[in-house]
Amino acid sequence: MIFNREFETMPLQKMKELQYERLKWSLTHAYNNNKHYHDKFDQAGFHPDNFKSLADMKHVPFLKKQEMRNNYPFGLFAMPLDKVVRVHSSSGTTGNATVVGYTKNDVGVFAEVVARCLGCYGVTEKDIIQVAYGYGLFTGGLGLHYGSEKIGALTVPISGGNTERQLMLIKDFGTTVLACTPSYALNIADYIEKKKPDYDIRKTKLRIGVFGAEPWSQAMRSEIESRLGIDAYDIYGLSEVIGPGVSAECEAKSGLHVFEDHFYVEIIDPDTGEILPEGEQGEIVYTSLTKEAFPTIRYRSRDITRLYHDNCKCGRTLVKMEKVTGRSDDMLIIRGVNVFPSQIETVLMEAEGTEPHYQIIVDRKGSLDDIEVMVEVSEKLFSDEVKVLDNLKKHITDRFRSALGISAKVTLVEPMTIARSEGKAQRVIDKRKI
Repeated sequence: MIFNREFETMPLQKMKELQYERLKWSLTHAYNNNKHYHDKFDQAGFHPDNFKSLADMKHVPFLKKQEMRNNYPFGLFAMPLDKVVRVHSSSGTTGNATVVGYTKNDVGVFAEVVARCLGCYGVTEKDIIQVAYGYGLFTGGLGLHYGSEKIGALTVPISGGNTERQLMLIKDFGTTVLACTPSYALNIADYIEKKKPDYDIRKTKLRIGVFGAEPWSQAMRSEIESRLGIDAYDIYGLSEVIGPGVSAECEAKSGLHVFEDHFYVEIIDPDTGEILPEGEQGEIVYTSLTKEAFPTIRYRSRDITRLYHDNCKCGRTLVKMEKVTGRSDDMLIIRGVNVFPSQIETVLMEAEGTEPHYQIIVDRKGSLDDIEVMVEVSEKLFSDEVKVLDNLKKHITDRFRSALGISAKVTLVEPMTIARSEGKAQRVIDKRKI
């Protein structure tokens, strides 16, 4: 289902013209109504009046997350507080929180783009959507909630956690769509297998999973789909830009359509900042085109992906972004080799006898980096003979060496050893003092 056919199937040239007009407005709005952007543009020698074409974006300075922290709480707002109707915020565990604001119009745009995402997955007003993302300052819960209501679905605002109750409502309410993090979806699958063997999720009406807020691999998609008997789709967004709803997979599952009438995207070399041609992998950069309260101008996301156009069978003409493979600042450099946690996950998912739960521990011994990957083994395999476990350990070790080019210590652990998450899973513990 295409929720907004006018914008989702707009011809490429017409979309570029629309983007130019909206960029001109957004750059001018930020410059005229926010001191930080005003000073920053002046220092870079850029004035919105000189913005004559999309190619001029290269003259606009980047926005970094630290600037948001430095302007805590409302220093990047471009509207007076009496025009702002909602705020969301990061946790602030690694410094000042990043606080973003929304006018009434911004909240409407937020609901619109999430409703479009749901349409991409084939959701309609006849569906029942159980929102198991956290509510509150995190954008996930309220974002899916308003999008669900916008498309006209029956919305179940249960928030995260309380797996027993989640399963009860899926069955009793006839939930057809579950929205949560992919790691929590696996947590639900574990819970059923360990504590509710008589609960047959395939006999419920659940058919679609909307998963985001953390990177996840194709292998994890297969794992979730096979264990929960649903179609699993990616939803992507970041609170600095709007929240979930920046882009979404369609039923083709061949990349995420970016809603370009609201977000202008570029791919840059993360080291030099140079704009890369379409098709090349790099860091994705966002500029909001319609946001009033908190305009985001050339925000460096640190997410690594690539952009491309194809003739998608869904009929949408929007540019696609590849599933995010990791973040440039989450990238691990192990003895000079760049490694993303998602690559490690892919190797583990391909190994028969492992559970989709793991933890990566990085440390430095002397002058050398040391990496250990703790992997849960399936219950059946763990009770098997030592030789079988040794063979599995050797297989994974060899695959790390051949596929990723690193030597890692592999530690097989019993089922349910690694802490489960009801939100974002902590995959990496980096103990290095660098």
